[in-house]
Amino acid sequence: MALLGAGVFLLVLAPLLAWYVEPRAQRTPVDVDTTTVFTGRGSYFDTGSLDEKDGRITITRRVLGDVAASERSGRAVWDVSTAIDTPATLPLRDPRKSLQWTTERWVTDRRTNLPAHCCDERPSFSGEAYLKFPFNLQKRGYRWWDNTLGATVPLRFAGTATVQGYRGYRFTGTVKPTRTGTRQVPGLLVGRPKQGQVMAEEWYANTGIELVADRRTGRIINASIAPRKTLRAPGARRDAVTLLRSGRLEFTEATQRAQVDLASEDSGRLELLGRTMPLAGGAVGAVLALTGGVLLARGRPRGARGTDRGRS
Repeated sequence: MALLGAGVFLLVLAPLLAWYVEPRAQRTPVDVDTTTVFTGRGSYFDTGSLDEKDGRITITRRVLGDVAASERSGRAVWDVSTAIDTPATLPLRDPRKSLQWTTERWVTDRRTNLPAHCCDERPSFSGEAYLKFPFNLQKRGYRWWDNTLGATVPLRFAGTATVQGYRGYRFTGTVKPTRTGTRQVPGLLVGRPKQGQVMAEEWYANTGIELVADRRTGRIINASIAPRKTLRAPGARRDAVTLLRSGRLEFTEATQRAQVDLASEDSGRLELLGRTMPLAGGAVGAVLALTGGVLLARGRPRGARGTDRGRS
């Protein structure tokens, strides 16, 4: 009876783990505190010399989860700080003195990864992916939010890629030159010397977006971008000033290893709940239930015959 009971319990538990527990474990974490770093060569506009300089560009992004707001709202609330540094500003270790520093507050549905518009979200996002992709990635295109563009970028599935020995799904896309806003600058800077100040047009392009994500968790294990930000005189068709230009900015090896470790750990946990334990539990449960049933069936006839002989 004990073997039969244990076997039946495992047979019931196995599908519960696969179809009930594991899907509910697929939730975006709220207690995150991660830092990712992009580096690469490029050029940038130096405001001190009013000239374009070449050098190493570093993008540092820190993501900190707001646990209290997440628990109140039932959403994943993340505060994001992104600093772009040059060789002159990086040693200062102060985002306020960086070439560019932005802060965002991103709120998503913990199950679907879709934006949730609440909790002082800023700015308002859309799309399916940004700091991560949804769980259980498919071999299809996704809409990725580009915060510089202020809109989504269609990414296409481009096969698989291996990062630090770990395989993930690869997605690629580009952004054609697009006007993203205006900025007041001296007219001389954009070829209008007779005008004191002009509202120059800001233009942005990205010639090489490549993201590699873990299939099961959607965590990005490597990313590379090739942004280009320029200024144009009002109504002009050509760039006058290059604010930022890079050939390829990519996760550092340290960032890749850290992201791979996190993806491997989270994916392994989901694999354990959704596949390993249900299969093992189902197999062991079947053996125990069968063994218990056989022993129980064999035991009853012998007990019955003994009882009949005692009565006669």
